Amino acid sequence: MSEYRLEMRGVVKMFPGVKALDHAQLKLRPGTVHALMGENGAGKSTLMKCMFGIYHMDEGEVYYEGEKVQIKGPLDALHRGIAMVHQELQPIPERSVGENIYTGRFPLKKFGPFSFIDHQKMYEDAAAVLKEVHLPYDPKTKLGTLSVSQMQLVEIAKAVSADCKVLILDEPTSSLTAAEVEALFTIVNELRDRGVSIVYISHKMDEILRISDEVTIMRDGQYIGTWAAKELTTDMIITKMVGRELSNLYPHRENHPGEVVFEVNDFTSINPKSFRNVSFNVRKGEILGVAGLVGAQRTELMEGLFGLRCHSKGTVKYKGKELKINRPADAIKSGIALLTEDRRATGIMGVLSIADNVSIASLNKYLIGGCLLDDQKIEKLVQDNVAKLSIKTPSSKTLIQTLSGGNQQKVLISRWLANDPDIFILDEPTRGIDVGAKYEIYCIIADLAKQGKSIILISSEMSELMGMSDRIMVMCDGRCTGVLDGKEANQENIMELATRFE
Repeated sequence: MSEYRLEMRGVVKMFPGVKALDHAQLKLRPGTVHALMGENGAGKSTLMKCMFGIYHMDEGEVYYEGEKVQIKGPLDALHRGIAMVHQELQPIPERSVGENIYTGRFPLKKFGPFSFIDHQKMYEDAAAVLKEVHLPYDPKTKLGTLSVSQMQLVEIAKAVSADCKVLILDEPTSSLTAAEVEALFTIVNELRDRGVSIVYISHKMDEILRISDEVTIMRDGQYIGTWAAKELTTDMIITKMVGRELSNLYPHRENHPGEVVFEVNDFTSINPKSFRNVSFNVRKGEILGVAGLVGAQRTELMEGLFGLRCHSKGTVKYKGKELKINRPADAIKSGIALLTEDRRATGIMGVLSIADNVSIASLNKYLIGGCLLDDQKIEKLVQDNVAKLSIKTPSSKTLIQTLSGGNQQKVLISRWLANDPDIFILDEPTRGIDVGAKYEIYCIIADLAKQGKSIILISSEMSELMGMSDRIMVMCDGRCTGVLDGKEANQENIMELATRFE
C-alpha cells in the first residue's frame, strides 16, 4: 500500500496569459493535517480545484490510494471520497440546512417507475451529521437565516456527510469567531483521528503552526517544499512564501494628521439593535482605526455613513458643512469611498473585466459628448493604476474573478482612487490576503494618509490596528466606548473597551 493517500505530480494549469500552476505537486498522508501556504496568486486554490475536478489539468498526474486516476468533476471527486469547503461560499439561502447539505445527492425513494426525494431520511441524516460535528442547528431551518460564519460551518458538515477520506478546507476560518474556530479545530482533530487526510489553506500563521502536521509552500504556481510543521516558525514560513525576509510587517508612516475634517455626531440607526449615539471625528491625513468584537456594529455604522443603511438621527459634517447622505451616490458625490468587508459579495463584479471594475464608480468623468465612453481614457486610467498599485494581471480585459484576493483588493482600491475621494472607509481591507500582499495594501494606505486623505480603517486584527493607526476608536454593542492614541493602545486596553457592555 502507498505511503500517501493522494499524490499530485507535475501539475500544470494554464489560463489565458497566465501559467497558474507550473509543475506543482502535493503528497497527502492518511490521518494528517497538511497546510498549503503561499501568497495570493501562488496557485493554492487552483491546485485544490484541480484535485476536486473543478479544473482539468493541462499536464500532470493524480494518484489516489496508490492508483493513477482521472478526476472528471466535483461529483466524481465526492464519489471517490474527496470533499472541498470553498473559500467563497455558494449557499442556497432559500433552502433548508438539510437540503444544502445534500444538494446533488439527495436520498431517494421509489414509487413504481418514479423516484422522489426522501425528505424524512434526508433530515434524519442531516441531524446526525450536525450532531457529529457539534452544530446545534435544526436541519429544517432556512439557511439564509444563519450568519455567514454559521453557513461556513454548515459547509463543513456537508463535506463530512460525504464520508470523505480527503477534506480540503480553503480559508475555513475567514468568517469565524474565536469560539467557532475552536469548534472547527475540534472537528478537524476528530477527523484526523479517524484517518481523514485534511488540506488546510490559511494565511493565519498561528492556526497553521497549531493545527497542522506538515506544511507545503508554493510560490508563483511552483512547489517550493514540504516541511514538518514543528520544524517551522512564523518567520521561516514568511521567508519561504515571499522569497525574501520581511523585517517589518508595517511600513514606516510619514503622515502628519492636521485639522479635523470629518465629524460624526450622535449617529443612530433606524434599527434599535444596531449602532446608536455614535460620535467621532477624523483629521486630515489621519488613519483612524476602528476596533470591536463580532456584533459591535462597526460595519453597520460605516454602511450607514455611506448611505447603505438608514439612520434615525445624527449629523455628518465635512469641513464644517453638513452632508445629507441618503444613498451611496450622495456619499460618492461628497468625496467618501467605502471598501466593503466582503469583496466577493459586495465589492467586485466577477463577470466583468478589470477595466469595468476600476471605472464603474467614475464613468461620468470619461464621457464623450455626454453619452459615449472614452475607452482610451479608461484604458489609461487602468494602466496607471495597474502600474501604481503593482496589480498582477495579463491585461485590463482580464475578468477580475480570475485574479488573486490581493490583486482584487487593489482593483477595488483603484476604483475609488479614480474618484479622488477625501475620506476612505476601509472595512477589513486585508481579510483573506497573504502577508506579502498585506504589506503592499498597508503601503497604499500609508501613502494615501501622507497625501492628506483621511482613512477610517476597520479591522478585526489588533496588531493591524496598532501597527497602522494614529488613533483607535473602540466599539461595543453598537456604541463608541472610547478612543485611544495609537502609541498608547495595546491589546489589554482595547479589549477592556471592546467588552465594556458585555
